[in-house]
Amino acid sequence: MPVVSRRSLLAVALAGAAATLASCAASPSPSASPAPGTAAPSTGGASASAAALRIGICQIVSHPSLDAIRQGFKDGMKAAGYAEGQAVTYDEQNPQGDQATLTSIAGTFKSQELDLVLAITTPAAQAMAQAITDRPIVFAGVTDPVSTKLVASWDAPGGNLTGTSDFPPIVAQLALVKRVAPAAKTVGMIYSSSEANASVQVDLAKAAAAKAGLTLVTKGIVNSSEVQQAAEALAADAFFVSNDNTVVSAIESVIQVAEQRKVPVIASDPDSLKRGATAAYAVDQYRMGYNAAKIAVRILAKGQKPAAIPVEKQTDLQLGVNLAAAKRIGLTLPADLVAEATTKIES
Repeated sequence: MPVVSRRSLLAVALAGAAATLASCAASPSPSASPAPGTAAPSTGGASASAAALRIGICQIVSHPSLDAIRQGFKDGMKAAGYAEGQAVTYDEQNPQGDQATLTSIAGTFKSQELDLVLAITTPAAQAMAQAITDRPIVFAGVTDPVSTKLVASWDAPGGNLTGTSDFPPIVAQLALVKRVAPAAKTVGMIYSSSEANASVQVDLAKAAAAKAGLTLVTKGIVNSSEVQQAAEALAADAFFVSNDNTVVSAIESVIQVAEQRKVPVIASDPDSLKRGATAAYAVDQYRMGYNAAKIAVRILAKGQKPAAIPVEKQTDLQLGVNLAAAKRIGLTLPADLVAEATTKIES
């Protein structure tokens, strides 16, 4: 069945879904939103008798933050009345960072009768954008969609892509280094030299480090197997791990080197705290996926065009500390920082 026909069949059945999600226009509060990995209760709306929508999901690599984006999206869709297996089916693909596989997935999605594609991270969005021009693509976990030429501008994307951005609060993140380790002079940053998203963050980090009175030293890598060697090559008083999926997928390697040297690791995602980072100032990844679902519903149920839907920056930031990780490197975190943190890991 052609994509247009499927949308026509669903137009009436899904009208209530848009109204349902609109009533929750504000992002779910920590107390009201479903916990990551727990589906939100369905509110009805989409008819199980209507032809199910088909959505392709491409996630560049597996790690907890990206998994949270994916789950947030699916939970957001369910909350809008798109029950999986009834009103919507998902084709979920993950190239595990392999570019050739990613290109193949994009080609497969192009040939399928998908109503929408969710692209998680910049490389996934770039691959989908290159292959698919006749259907909507919603992205999530993209740092700067303008500089990577995914959209014409933040407010008016202009093509078939829009979505949610994890544009990082890098000034605050580098300032956090000085709060955690006031004597720090240099910060080490490992980045994926083949990922446009990572290069943008390196430039931002250099300026932010200078503002904080720090010197940024960097090391480029090609794949996650090189992360530990890169960490060992950097002489730094602290490490900063940005929203770089190749590095985040192997952050334990950075933490191992940091703990041997008794220096802290500042992360850009909350899930890295659980993996041993000392502190993090980060976007809520799950909420970002949930918000991407709201955009998808505007496209699928209300007929809005991605070209006219502004890219949404996430403004709900989380400060977290890992007291156990700090103790392992002989560091006592300032009391005001601990009191300010919304997430505290103590063991």
